[in-house]
Parts: sequence; C-alpha cells; structure tokens
Amino acid sequence: MQALDDQESIYRVFSYRYKQTIEGLKAQGYHSADAKLNEKLSDHIKTEWTHFLSGTYGLCTRSGLPEDIAAKELAIAQINELTAQSELDESKIEALTHAVNLLDGASSMFAPHERQRSSRYRLVDEVRRKYKLQCQRHIEG
Repeated sequence: MQALDDQESIYRVFSYRYKQTIEGLKAQGYHSADAKLNEKLSDHIKTEWTHFLSGTYGLCTRSGLPEDIAAKELAIAQINELTAQSELDESKIEALTHAVNLLDGASSMFAPHERQRSSRYRLVDEVRRKYKLQCQRHIEG
C-alpha cells in the first residue's frame, strides 16, 4: 500500500485484502451470519476503511493491516453469535475456541489501564474464563 500514491488505489488494495481474508477464514470454518460480513461486505469495508484511515485499528489490532482487521471483525461476530446462545454443544464450544483464538491473534494487548474496557478482555479473557476454553494462539497456515 505504501507504494501507491492515490487513495482510490490504496482503498482497492485494502478492500481486496479484507475480502480475501474473510473468504479464507470462511474456508477454514469460521462463520458469521452477520450481514455486514456477507451480503453487505462491500458497505462494511467502506466503514472499516474510515476507521483504518483514522488509525483506530493501529491501536486495537496487532498489525493495523486489513488481514488483522478482517480477522478481528469476523471473530467478534462469531463470538457474539455463539455466546448469545443458551447452550453450546461440543462442536459450538470448539468453534468458539477457534474464534477466540483468532481474535487473540489479531488483537493488540492494550495498555494495562485500558485492558478492563477492551474487546480483548470481554471477548478473549472473559469468554475463555466463562467457557473454560483452552488458550492457544491462532496461527495462520
């Protein structure tokens, strides 16, 4: 992206990388029914682009790159969908574990004074504690 000189070209690269990441994660078994990650993905990416430009994801993701942003968004959606259910069978616990590990791998650690209010605390630390999930870093293959 740094080699490109106009915002439109940079947006096309951002959008392409974001979509590729979402498609790749879905192929690996991650899932969300959220329309923003499915039929409204193009509109969602435009919103994410504004956050990217403002530096939001430079603070809350490990790299600030489209791949971590997309992984974080898909993981959050999947975690929220699974934890909203009253009961989770073994396959859903496994899916939840994978989603939490994905979010863990994409999210920044946050400064100590920010941790209690962070999405990492709510959706990684607390979900692991509540559901007794194993902590295993997400590794892209």
